[in-house]
Amino acid sequence: MRIAYLDCSSGISGDMTVAALVDAGVDPQAIIGGIASLGLPGVEISFQQVMRCAFRALHLRITHPEQHAHRHLADIHAILDRGSLAPRQKQLALRIFHEIAKAEATVHGTTVDQIHFHEVGAIDSIVDIVASAIGFDLLGVEEVISSPIPTGRGQVRIAHGVCTVPTPGTAELLKGVPLVDVPVNLELTTPTGAAILKAVVDRFGPIPSMTIESIGHGAGTKDLTDRANMLRILVGEATTADAEHDEVLVLETNLDDVSGEIVGYTKQRLLAAGALDVYSIPLQMKKDRPGVLLGVICRPADQARLEAILFEETQTFGIRRTTAQRTKRTRVGCSVKTPWGEVAGKLGRHAGQLVFTPEYEACAQIARQFAVPLREVYRSADEAFRAQDPAVAQTLLAKSDAPAPVISPQVKPVGGHSHDHGHDHSHDHSHDHGHDHR
Repeated sequence: MRIAYLDCSSGISGDMTVAALVDAGVDPQAIIGGIASLGLPGVEISFQQVMRCAFRALHLRITHPEQHAHRHLADIHAILDRGSLAPRQKQLALRIFHEIAKAEATVHGTTVDQIHFHEVGAIDSIVDIVASAIGFDLLGVEEVISSPIPTGRGQVRIAHGVCTVPTPGTAELLKGVPLVDVPVNLELTTPTGAAILKAVVDRFGPIPSMTIESIGHGAGTKDLTDRANMLRILVGEATTADAEHDEVLVLETNLDDVSGEIVGYTKQRLLAAGALDVYSIPLQMKKDRPGVLLGVICRPADQARLEAILFEETQTFGIRRTTAQRTKRTRVGCSVKTPWGEVAGKLGRHAGQLVFTPEYEACAQIARQFAVPLREVYRSADEAFRAQDPAVAQTLLAKSDAPAPVISPQVKPVGGHSHDHGHDHSHDHSHDHGHDHR
């Protein structure tokens, strides 16, 4: 899977993002042409090589006539409608603007339609957002990961007066985003940068396992004395060390005010949405209240979807998230033939050891259909696997990309039933705004 990692060690702004995307390989002429199609009078953009704290980076330069327009969201829609952007580029640009509109409406106590953009409605910010949308579309990645975000320190002057960093709009956009303190008296993350993060980033964390193909460095306007003021983008293919190791996320929340029915229903929703496993543990919480720890093991790409379910169903006020390295068995779905029919399961191998685990649902269906004890079905499936030559199982694992195979040994009937009912249960139930140019 092709991914991009945003190293925001010096923050993020719109101009830094566009320059980093171009430096990572996006065609600058495609961005220049996309901006020209918007019909903004007198607007020109260019890219130039600069040095930031002795490191090379690319800088975006925007020139335009002086203007004092305060635009509403409808004005932004009209600008994008007259452009010749690809559908995905236009949709991403609109999503970024809508994130800003929602944040501004919240902090000013109004509605999205009534809010008027100040700094972020300026020409240079419009260019930054549209150019970023074009760049991310052309980058062609399936997932975007970001480092934790520094906001900077101090105060800045905006259209509404002097505000502490992060400004109210930026802070609203950064809800749910992990922050890190960098002792620089400067606005390191701008409203435009925060909105881009909100719209494009799938998850936050350390650099994932990947093979780097290209690196882009986008420079901020100011040259700091103690650090390189630039955004770095790493682009490449996601990798894992081998088939027996991968990386998962563990999501956990403590609950003391929900019923057992809610917990059970939430667990089923999480599993149906792609969680690898869901668990609950009784807790004794503050004020001696009994509670439950609800935990989820999931793939990093599924984080946002599963967290949304946790927030929606449990009304929790917080979810802890940790990254874990996992060692697992190489596995493949397969079936064994029992006297009552095929039983689906998983064939696994680790350190040379082979194991076969029948699926509960497949065994339970046979037990109900033929009125035999469930333990007898499990025992028959286990005997069927053990009666097979181990070399055959090794061959099946080696062909794990093929359809689920069937192991067919000669096993004496258990419980007096000798009929072969070929039920196929081969499915796998594994749980396993102008302060932008700094």
